[in-house]
Amino acid sequence: MPKVDVKDLKNKVVEKLELSEDVFGYEASETLVWEAVTAYLAAQRKGTHATRERSDVRGGGSKPWRQKGTGRARIGTIRSPLWAGGGTVHGPRPRSYATALPKKKRRGAVKLVLTDRLKDDRLVVVKDFNLKSHKTKDFTGVLDKLKLSGKLLLVDSRENRNLFLSSRNLPGVKMVPTDGVNIYDLLNCEKVVFSKEAIVELQEVLLK
Repeated sequence: MPKVDVKDLKNKVVEKLELSEDVFGYEASETLVWEAVTAYLAAQRKGTHATRERSDVRGGGSKPWRQKGTGRARIGTIRSPLWAGGGTVHGPRPRSYATALPKKKRRGAVKLVLTDRLKDDRLVVVKDFNLKSHKTKDFTGVLDKLKLSGKLLLVDSRENRNLFLSSRNLPGVKMVPTDGVNIYDLLNCEKVVFSKEAIVELQEVLLK
């Protein structure tokens, strides 16, 4: 059964936490991660792009000249796609890019990445993030003691306002609640830092 050191904010190991083999010893194809990342990024797209088609362009209500007898090509409206200022043919329209990905696949991808982070010693667990203040300077001192730097993903309770406020101005550091953990953020960080409560809660969700 996988185990991880639980540290305090002074970087001292206070206990060992046993983790579930079904979550932190998960084995599957890496294609699963690719599918989950692709679905996540697709869902982030706004899909608000649009061009004006023939029905959207103002003007052109009457036929510019009669059908026959002028020597010119026949035309029904000056807003034809063939003319400058006319409508666009088959242009992009607002739509959703979201794709359906089964819940089991999404959770499987997260478990696969968490397993990889644990094996590579890129998963850190602290007993709690009980910070005395919301000052960024104080939190930077905590990171120095924990010997953490670079791109970090912090996971703790949504109610921990001091952690949110003290970390939000640090470049490369992102704090999310337990229910906000996603595949993209896990891959887009050098280390993921959990509070003990958060990792236990996430494990319970992934075991369902």
